[in-house]
Amino acid sequence: MTTTSDSFPRRHARTQRFTLGAPRAFTVAPDGSRVVFLRSSSGTDRASSLWVLDPVDGGERVAADPRALLGGATEDLSPEERARRERSREGGAGIVGYATDAAVELASFALSGRLFTAELRAGTATELRVPGPVIDPRPSPDGRFVAYVAQGALRVVGAAGEDDRALAAPESEHITYGLAEFIAAEEMGRSRGFWWSPESDRLLVARADDTPVRRWWISDPAHPERDPQHVPYPAAGTANAEVRLYAIGLDGTRTEVTWDRSRYPYLAHVHWSAAGAPLLLVQARDQRSQLFLAVDTASGTTRMVHADEDPVWLDLFPGVPCWSPSGRLVRIVDEGGARVLAVGERPLTGPQLHVRAALDVSDDDVLVSASAGERAAAPETGEVHVYRVNELGVERVSQEPGVHSAVRAGNVTVLVSATPGRAGSSAQVLRDGKPTATIASYAEDPGMSPRVTLTEGGARRIPCAVLLPRNHQGDGRLPVLLDPYGGPHGPRVLAAHNAHLTSQWFADQGFAVVVADGRGTPGRSPAWEKAIHDDFTVSLDDQVEAVRDLAQRYPLDLDRVAIRGWSYGGWLAGLGVLRRPDVFHAGIAGAPVTDWRLYDTHYTERYLGDPAASPETYAHSSLVTDDGLSAPAEPHRPLMIVHGTADDNVVFAHALRLSSALLAAGRPHEVLPLSGVTHMTPQEQVAENLLLLQVDFLKRSLGL
Repeated sequence: MTTTSDSFPRRHARTQRFTLGAPRAFTVAPDGSRVVFLRSSSGTDRASSLWVLDPVDGGERVAADPRALLGGATEDLSPEERARRERSREGGAGIVGYATDAAVELASFALSGRLFTAELRAGTATELRVPGPVIDPRPSPDGRFVAYVAQGALRVVGAAGEDDRALAAPESEHITYGLAEFIAAEEMGRSRGFWWSPESDRLLVARADDTPVRRWWISDPAHPERDPQHVPYPAAGTANAEVRLYAIGLDGTRTEVTWDRSRYPYLAHVHWSAAGAPLLLVQARDQRSQLFLAVDTASGTTRMVHADEDPVWLDLFPGVPCWSPSGRLVRIVDEGGARVLAVGERPLTGPQLHVRAALDVSDDDVLVSASAGERAAAPETGEVHVYRVNELGVERVSQEPGVHSAVRAGNVTVLVSATPGRAGSSAQVLRDGKPTATIASYAEDPGMSPRVTLTEGGARRIPCAVLLPRNHQGDGRLPVLLDPYGGPHGPRVLAAHNAHLTSQWFADQGFAVVVADGRGTPGRSPAWEKAIHDDFTVSLDDQVEAVRDLAQRYPLDLDRVAIRGWSYGGWLAGLGVLRRPDVFHAGIAGAPVTDWRLYDTHYTERYLGDPAASPETYAHSSLVTDDGLSAPAEPHRPLMIVHGTADDNVVFAHALRLSSALLAAGRPHEVLPLSGVTHMTPQEQVAENLLLLQVDFLKRSLGL
């Protein structure tokens, strides 16, 4: 199937959802003299360069250009680097990540497995000749050294390239030093495995041993001549990697950090600053208890600073736990039915705010991102704002309705904002709270504006977005397409222009598109998010409630309703046509988790528990068990299953098992395998044609 090169699906794929060319990954120098960031040269250029901006006059300069540094050569990525990018959903090229010293004068980054540094004041970049392929290089706070991982070893080299050496080498092929294990990177938000001391004389280094983890084979059936990948995958109820932590000096001395790893096996977060001893967050496997531990790096012993328990589960939050500059513990906690920021033992926010992340902690305040809580004066559907919080109260930094985040150091803040009425996002530099510069974005304009209404549906006031065709004049009811993610950590109802582009494109094909964020999705209250405990299927109940209520206010034809989704949304689409054929007349399940026993430990056990102890819970929420196929046999509803054969997150076995179960039950369905595609679909032609094929399937299935 082909289309013109300037169609929306093609442009959407080519521009990576209109994100290429937008500035990102900001770092602010503590003295406020520099803002460092990544940006590619255009809206279709995948290769990001490292840039430096002067916050006073807004002047920009390139600190490192990947094309110049590689001399025009094609990037060569190691399997470990490809896996890291898959975990972070990084589809770009060039310089995709960097780290700096404490003064933000020296940056380091890996490019094609080689190690480079950039002098940020001078704007010059240099390659350090070291063993490779290099992963995650990070300068010491004083800028004298760079630590990095190569072939599973944690190594360090002088900033001028001298005295390269291994501080910790793997004892076997299944062991790595300095890298995050699969579930830490995929589910815990911990993408790194080593941390410098503030004094730059030693590091905390994670040792991950995958030996206990069950091996799975990930192959590309379209290329039988290629060897399959042998991937350690910790499926629910099976063994995880064994993770230990060591304090390692630059002189090679090593001290193991000790805690009750049998009770608290998950190393979820590490914080090390000049404000106190290294701080660890360790979790029990059932994620209902966790400890905040201070580390004595000389002896390796740990001291409990704080303990949390929750009868359902304990969430992890970006930016915490950490020490404030005065040495008080900063954390985000579910308390009194709300998600609050606590400094020391004192909550500083209440039920009016639902705190999502700590962005920066200073002597005077904590910068957080938060949405309106259940007791807020107005619902602010889809909005996320930046707030300054201290003992005196709460002040909102972002003012426009939209989705905002920020990076701050000293008196300089970079406020990143996406709003409903403006394409893309803007990055504004604030100095002492006043705008001084805007960082240019080269992202392409999508060429259309979504016709979206943000509202609420049903008795539960489910956040919803409703999109109608841009040429719709109110003449008759429209076939309906539900377009959810619908699960944890994946809000889709956002007060942002580009968040609804694909939904609008589907609407323009003749549908009324409904996006609903039901229970389990983030942003309202702990109780809302935890309502899916032991039963994912409440997500489907809320989709049904929302669409039926919205049909009373919008031109929705409930006799022609389809549902599509990817990952959790793909599971939700499959569940819809199997369990509720009275509501859903067709479904598209993209990369669906069809059997939750095949998904990873940290995610699945948090919500559904241990599959050995609660097999009925897994059966009720899965698509391929007797429970999954227990919906009324009639009427059959068309289902398209789409899955990448190289997916190492939701493996292709999910699609195959569902297809086999449907075939055995005599249920009609289609399977669309995406050869060589992972959980992301970055390939331009694949992503474009996938949208076109979905529209064709929906029109055929609904008789349009």
